[in-house]
Amino acid sequence: MQNNSNSSVGTLYIISAPSGAGKTSLVHALLERDNKVMVSVSHTTRAMRDGEVDGTHYNFISVETFNQMVEEGVFLEHAQVFDNFYGTSREWVEARLAEGTDVILEIDWQGARLARDAFGESTGIFILPPSKQALEERLKGRGQDSDEIIARRMRDAVSEIEHFAEFDFLVVNDDFEAALEELLAIFTAGRLKRDKKQPQIANMIADLLA
Repeated sequence: MQNNSNSSVGTLYIISAPSGAGKTSLVHALLERDNKVMVSVSHTTRAMRDGEVDGTHYNFISVETFNQMVEEGVFLEHAQVFDNFYGTSREWVEARLAEGTDVILEIDWQGARLARDAFGESTGIFILPPSKQALEERLKGRGQDSDEIIARRMRDAVSEIEHFAEFDFLVVNDDFEAALEELLAIFTAGRLKRDKKQPQIANMIADLLA
């Protein structure tokens, strides 16, 4: 799908981060402040966690169903993360963009590559923790994972961070509010690009040039 100068077409934003960097919390706060963007709800084979709602946080499905959807070409991108599978519905994303809504994909670097290949234009944002120590403290603070899993997530974090250069913007989540303001600024700037803004104010420009 190619973005063009039609103001009704939304922008695809790809946001990635190592586990524990605060990506989900930042995106949730962004949605509360910006009503022009939606997050794609991924399909996943992982178990539902306490407090999660099927269809809101993820679409929880079996491995068998996931594999069938892969064969049917349902997913824009899909990847294995740790021991689970995740996928993004192509049809849902394209429909939201066509409506003029900006769409966020919260995916790892593998999925980000596939999504970039599938779309002619997207904006990549990578969220970084301020240090390894801070990242480990956040992972332990969740109280959800064993020490073994946390150690594996710390190792995988390095592999994830190695791909930061594949993204357009970097946000360091040291101070949460400061990181949120930076994230909001990226979305605001995207809507002020000439190819997005000009069609919305075409009459005003014509009057100014008359």
